[in-house]
Amino acid sequence: MNNTLGKKERLKSRKLIGRLFEEGTSIKNFPFRLVYIITDPISITSVKASFSVPKRNFKKAVDRNRIKRLIREAYRLEKKNIFAGSKFHCVFMITFIGKKEPVFSEVQEKIQELLKLFIETQTNKENA
Repeated sequence: MNNTLGKKERLKSRKLIGRLFEEGTSIKNFPFRLVYIITDPISITSVKASFSVPKRNFKKAVDRNRIKRLIREAYRLEKKNIFAGSKFHCVFMITFIGKKEPVFSEVQEKIQELLKLFIETQTNKENA
């Protein structure tokens, strides 16, 4: 897995996004929420991700886009470490649920914790 976040790794399918919110499981690690579903192998990549920031908390598109950019960059840097040996295929969306604009170091730390928590829950489900 390389250190990029290419087109094939981004979640864009309306059907998958709808299914994600209907059937998905949620994990929270403030200020982030991760909603995910385990899927059949859908493409070359094993993980498809999407990122969102609610308009309710950040009225200006500039602020929402900046936060999404920070989240994408933190995810891009951490995914290699987290998903290196994973065998499952999943689709997930990371949503920022905080009320104030974050700093990149905080975002990177929290995304790393969130992804580790996700991997732990998946390994516990496989072992159970």
